[in-house]
Amino acid sequence: MNVHQAKTQLSRLIDEAHAGETIVLAKAGKPWARLMPLEVPAPQRLPGRLRRLGPLTQPDAILEPMPPDQLADWEASSLISASALP
Repeated sequence: MNVHQAKTQLSRLIDEAHAGETIVLAKAGKPWARLMPLEVPAPQRLPGRLRRLGPLTQPDAILEPMPPDQLADWEASSLISASALP
């Protein structure tokens, strides 16, 4: 889009960029600048967010060892890297 056109439509272009579009601005028919969305910020942790669900029904279950088949599935998953295993 030509810079002159972009000046008259800047508000719309900003909304489009915020929605994920990348707009290339041209000056004298040559690409000059790029209007694009910012990276989405990482979600903030909210400690205590699950308190409204009440206390755990079986809090000691967290400390019990996993059954061997579940442990094997966990160790084979892509959620943990092989280098993190002992």
